[in-house]
Amino acid sequence: MSYSLNSTLLLTILLAIGLFFFLRASSKDRTTIVEISSSQQPIKVLNGLCEWLNLRGWKQTGGDFEQRILIFKGQVVSSKFLAIFLGFLGGFGSCALGLVIIQIYPELGWWPILLGLIGGPLSGIVYFKKSAREEKFELRLINDNENDATFMRLRAHRDELISLENELGEKLQLKSDGSLFKTPI
Repeated sequence: MSYSLNSTLLLTILLAIGLFFFLRASSKDRTTIVEISSSQQPIKVLNGLCEWLNLRGWKQTGGDFEQRILIFKGQVVSSKFLAIFLGFLGGFGSCALGLVIIQIYPELGWWPILLGLIGGPLSGIVYFKKSAREEKFELRLINDNENDATFMRLRAHRDELISLENELGEKLQLKSDGSLFKTPI
């Protein structure tokens, strides 16, 4: 096997590994816990949060009055565009792997190119199935006094918490430690 075929095979395998990890990351749980505070009264903040969550499609499914917890559930839908795009990428990547295999083993004929018929739909289906899931949004009121400032702990998907802080931060005077906007890199 020549040097160019070795490097092409290595690059093709690295592309397949990258696609695998992208598919894995698209379905990874990114639930985060953040503590926020507001100078407004708890009832006003809770009403604002509940209204905002209902507008975004979350449904209140339960809670615990004694522990001061509200639980909302919502359905995350897969992006059809991204599923199709990943299907094309998986198909082209699988065909590229098939072409490299043909160069290494010419006696196989053109059959390895049919890997594209497996890799394309498989990558689109894996993304579409794994990224559609039910998510929970939990909010727990920490402070005991109804007339003071509000302190609460939120547990939800990281992107949803960022949206909440961006859209309701000024209106409800929400303050957090800013950890949602920091990246680990």
